[in-house]
Amino acid sequence: MSTQILAVLAVTVAIAAFVQGSSGLGFALIVAPVAGILDPALVPVFVLASMIPLNLYVAWRERSSLDLLGAGWITGARLAATPAGLAVLWLIPERSLGLFVGGATVLAAVASLTVPAFTPGRAAYVGAGAVTGLTETATGVGGPPLALVYQHRPPAELRSTVAACFLIGEVASLALLFATGKAEVAELGEAVALLPAIAAGAWLSRLVHHRLDARRMRLFVLVFALVSGLVLMLRA
Repeated sequence: MSTQILAVLAVTVAIAAFVQGSSGLGFALIVAPVAGILDPALVPVFVLASMIPLNLYVAWRERSSLDLLGAGWITGARLAATPAGLAVLWLIPERSLGLFVGGATVLAAVASLTVPAFTPGRAAYVGAGAVTGLTETATGVGGPPLALVYQHRPPAELRSTVAACFLIGEVASLALLFATGKAEVAELGEAVALLPAIAAGAWLSRLVHHRLDARRMRLFVLVFALVSGLVLMLRA
């Protein structure tokens, strides 16, 4: 990988870590389409691996606000749907992965922007977990279903619960990808190299997460995801 691409990725993941650490979502929506444009081989392993330290940090930072019941239902459904996400990777040719990632990103952003407010229950938790397991394993993008479920809950609850669900799911997805030969240890190199950038974004989010206008940040992330996804689809 060239120094220029690595530099672009470093800036991208630092911004994405700041956004997700502050608002509770956005990392994959920002990083996945950019990574797909720069090098489709980075999806989904690089995105999944990069999110693990960030979500570990956010879940620990705001552990007192964690919704254990909701997280339990979401995680169970998410783990059950992980093999379906792997099947998508087997079925879609590598040359078409950019189109799939872009399409999934656009659909996720549109859904997040248009779905009306509702009070989540068991069905919502299970549905969000299942969709997340499918899309995150295949593309690295899984935040919008969880954001929809928690979008009207206190920001700290959204951040901590989404981070905890992501953390477990990302480890499960990577384990399955490695076990089935769809990922190699060498693919983790970029994520390890960019740990300082992720740490910088996470640290900056600590300074502002309690007073940031999460609604405006969420809108920015979704609009960015929409545009990036469209660009990725057009390039595919």
